[in-house]
Amino acid sequence: MELVSLPSEMRRIAEDLRRRDGTIAFVPTMGFLHDGHLALMREGRQRASVLVVSIFVNPSQFGPNEDFERYPRALQKDLEKIERIPADYVFAPDTRAMLPADTETWVEVTGVTRGLCGAHRPGHFRGVTTIVAKLFNLVQPHIAIFGEKDFQQLRAIQKMVHDLNFAVEIIPHPIVREPDGLAMSSRNAYLSPKQRNEALALSQSLFAARELSAAGTRDPDAIVQAARRVLDRSADIKLEYLEAVDWETLAKPSAHRSMLLAVAARVGDTRLIDNIALHNPA
Repeated sequence: MELVSLPSEMRRIAEDLRRRDGTIAFVPTMGFLHDGHLALMREGRQRASVLVVSIFVNPSQFGPNEDFERYPRALQKDLEKIERIPADYVFAPDTRAMLPADTETWVEVTGVTRGLCGAHRPGHFRGVTTIVAKLFNLVQPHIAIFGEKDFQQLRAIQKMVHDLNFAVEIIPHPIVREPDGLAMSSRNAYLSPKQRNEALALSQSLFAARELSAAGTRDPDAIVQAARRVLDRSADIKLEYLEAVDWETLAKPSAHRSMLLAVAARVGDTRLIDNIALHNPA
């Protein structure tokens, strides 16, 4: 496994792999890896002859009052975890290499980024799509694996790839959960034992909505209310949003189409997100 820090070196490696007909799978991360990240890497390992993992804490996707400075970083431990898969290359550039001070070009996807997290984190998705576009240009992957926990991010990247004709296939990977249902997240490390227990209300609210949907209820308002009742039992959860949206477009939902129920909330000072698909049985 080779650690690469320079964008120019990553591009040289990718071009050489392409010339040798290597199939490149790519898993972009911000580090502080957990089993959810490793599941994405295993999928990439199975699908391609070469696996590239990136580790880059992207400052352009954090707002001014968010957790960029305290976001957990543990490069050596991350490398040890990646070695178990293993990846062929780990691309870990520094901030100045990826976002020079004179940067004036940004990639912005509208539409799917307007609601949900996009409505509460101005500029977040512009930062995400710009850096992912740069990573695609440097790594030149044939496929890239993205987790469904950040579902709006997944849809934004799929839209960017479609609109800008990137030659990469985006592979979604289901949310990886702890045995008790909590969606795996690097930010779970911020939670105290009490807060972690409170955070279970997020997944439990989604599971309650799924049960109602599976029983035949397709009214979005009724589904949201079922989830809200679970969340209201926890006084320590500060709800940011709980919304049912169209599973494909993230626009206003219809009872006749698959829906996504998405939640964002703060447990203490920690912002967590989760979601669940409610597919139309018809």
